[in-house]
Amino acid sequence: MTRDAVTTTLRGGRLVLPDRIADADLALEDGRIVDIADHLPAGHRDWDASGRLVLPGFVDLHGDALEKEAEPRPGVFLPPDFAVVQADRRYASAGVTTVCHAIAFASGELGLREPERARALALAVLEPAAPPLVRHNLHLRYEITDPSAAPVVTELLDRGAVVLSFMDHTPGQGQFRDLAAYAAYLARSYGTDAEDVARRVEAKRSEAANSLARVEALARHARARGVLLASHDDDCLERVVALAALGVRASEFPIHLDAARAAAAHGLSVIVGAPNLYRGGSQSGGLAARAAIAAGLARCLCSDYAPQTLLPAVLLAARQGLVGLPQAVALATRHPADLLGRQDLGRITPGARADLLLVRDGAGPPTVELALLDGEPVLHAVPGRSRRR
Repeated sequence: MTRDAVTTTLRGGRLVLPDRIADADLALEDGRIVDIADHLPAGHRDWDASGRLVLPGFVDLHGDALEKEAEPRPGVFLPPDFAVVQADRRYASAGVTTVCHAIAFASGELGLREPERARALALAVLEPAAPPLVRHNLHLRYEITDPSAAPVVTELLDRGAVVLSFMDHTPGQGQFRDLAAYAAYLARSYGTDAEDVARRVEAKRSEAANSLARVEALARHARARGVLLASHDDDCLERVVALAALGVRASEFPIHLDAARAAAAHGLSVIVGAPNLYRGGSQSGGLAARAAIAAGLARCLCSDYAPQTLLPAVLLAARQGLVGLPQAVALATRHPADLLGRQDLGRITPGARADLLLVRDGAGPPTVELALLDGEPVLHAVPGRSRRR
């Protein structure tokens, strides 16, 4: 690289590198980071990063906010391509430069999760109607008691999904540890009466015995395509062991600390949610993300249902002393990128893609002022902070 070839510089920021924080300049060329040094020569375009944190763009393994864009109220549906465009802008403003949209396939859970509706939304992710601001990927959430969804999930694996997670919402385990919790969820979301709840529970329980063969087949299909396999709401050692044997490498939202310990001990990367961390606890009474991070068990932080909480949650983890700032940032950048096999994402190192954030962290909530994807601005919230030469 010659100095004359550099097209973009970020000047005077506090760079959060993988192992330290550095006050330095960044040079970018052809969408990549090419140099980190003090007082770099000016590029064709300069961004003034003084007084700002410079972070890698967030890599979000599990973001299901798209479902709310497509179904803002129970039974009220908006067109899938419209939902993807809205979610695209929402993730860019939150500093997410790579998102894995978590779309659930679960007949009987009503609404958007019915397989054909979920399939239409998934196809809109894979084939966006407008040029996107951020990278969109597909994370398939398969309800293992649903035989009708398995062929749709197989099709979408063939079309390029990058994550497949297995979930089981049958009452008596996992997120719904008792029937009352499951009934309350359906009543709250869809006004389901007691008779309908009983019918749905019986259907789930009758299919549970047949689920293993489907899960094994889908896991084989996914592994052959290099798809990351994840489990959802793990609640016991036996479940972790069984899923690890199928090639599962990530445990999303384990229910309690013992389940998180079991997952980590069997080589699964534990994923916790940013809303949980930022709010100070789980909205469903599960494991607190803070406890998982403090215990050294959490490997990744995802946006779950609220992408806007990623940035404040990362900074809060460092401010509260749970981990250092580079380690807190890695939870939402480098570690999830590594799980996806994308060592070119989620880090500020020469050769990595120039997916970068300028963050104001002072009075009030932290905000993303600038987001770059491959070195090009996709969000510029503060005018006048760049200079072309």
